[in-house]
Amino acid sequence: MPTIDVKTDITGNVWKIEAEIGQALSEDDPIMILESMKMEIPVACPEDGTLVEILVSPEDVVTEGTVVARIEV
Repeated sequence: MPTIDVKTDITGNVWKIEAEIGQALSEDDPIMILESMKMEIPVACPEDGTLVEILVSPEDVVTEGTVVARIEV
Protein backbone atom coordinates (compact mmCIF):
# COMPACT_ATOMS: atom_id res chain seq x y z
CA MET A 1 0.00 0.00 0.00
CA PRO A 2 1.26 3.52 -0.69
CA THR A 3 2.45 5.72 2.14
CA ILE A 4 2.17 9.47 2.54
CA ASP A 5 4.67 11.65 4.40
CA VAL A 6 3.14 13.93 7.02
CA LYS A 7 5.08 17.22 7.18
CA THR A 8 5.06 20.15 9.55
CA ASP A 9 3.78 23.57 8.53
CA ILE A 10 5.83 25.47 11.12
CA THR A 11 9.04 25.41 13.12
CA GLY A 12 8.54 24.36 16.73
CA ASN A 13 8.98 21.73 19.41
CA VAL A 14 7.15 18.41 19.46
CA TRP A 15 5.03 18.81 22.58
CA LYS A 16 2.83 15.69 22.57
CA ILE A 17 2.22 12.63 20.38
CA GLU A 18 -1.54 12.09 20.09
CA ALA A 19 -1.77 8.98 17.88
CA GLU A 20 -0.26 5.48 18.07
CA ILE A 21 1.38 3.29 15.43
CA GLY A 22 -1.27 1.12 13.79
CA GLN A 23 -4.07 3.53 14.62
CA ALA A 24 -6.65 4.18 11.90
CA LEU A 25 -6.96 7.93 11.35
CA SER A 26 -9.44 10.08 9.48
CA GLU A 27 -8.50 13.19 7.56
CA ASP A 28 -7.74 16.06 10.00
CA ASP A 29 -7.32 13.77 13.05
CA PRO A 30 -4.42 15.08 15.17
CA ILE A 31 -1.21 13.02 15.03
CA MET A 32 0.84 15.26 17.31
CA ILE A 33 0.90 18.72 18.85
CA LEU A 34 3.72 21.19 18.21
CA GLU A 35 4.51 24.12 20.48
CA SER A 36 5.67 27.31 18.83
CA MET A 37 5.76 30.76 20.42
CA LYS A 38 3.66 29.44 23.34
CA MET A 39 0.92 28.26 20.97
CA GLU A 40 -0.16 24.65 20.49
CA ILE A 41 -0.46 23.70 16.81
CA PRO A 42 -1.79 20.28 15.80
CA VAL A 43 -0.18 18.25 13.00
CA ALA A 44 -3.20 16.65 11.34
CA CYS A 45 -3.55 13.56 9.19
CA PRO A 46 -3.76 14.73 5.53
CA GLU A 47 -6.19 11.95 4.51
CA ASP A 48 -7.78 8.75 5.82
CA GLY A 49 -5.23 6.04 6.56
CA THR A 50 -3.28 4.06 9.14
CA LEU A 51 -0.35 5.54 11.05
CA VAL A 52 2.66 3.34 10.26
CA GLU A 53 5.62 5.43 11.47
CA ILE A 54 6.38 8.33 13.82
CA LEU A 55 9.76 9.88 13.11
CA VAL A 56 10.04 12.30 16.05
CA SER A 57 9.80 12.21 19.84
CA PRO A 58 8.45 14.69 22.38
CA GLU A 59 10.79 17.67 22.84
CA ASP A 60 12.37 17.25 19.38
CA VAL A 61 12.77 20.50 17.45
CA VAL A 62 11.33 20.45 13.93
CA THR A 63 11.45 22.98 11.12
CA GLU A 64 8.86 23.76 8.48
CA GLY A 65 8.55 20.86 6.04
CA THR A 66 10.05 18.21 8.35
CA VAL A 67 8.58 14.74 7.77
CA VAL A 68 7.29 13.71 11.20
CA ALA A 69 5.13 10.68 10.39
CA ARG A 70 3.98 8.37 7.62
CA ILE A 71 0.50 7.03 6.96
CA GLU A 72 -0.54 4.14 4.77
CA VAL A 73 -3.56 4.86 2.60
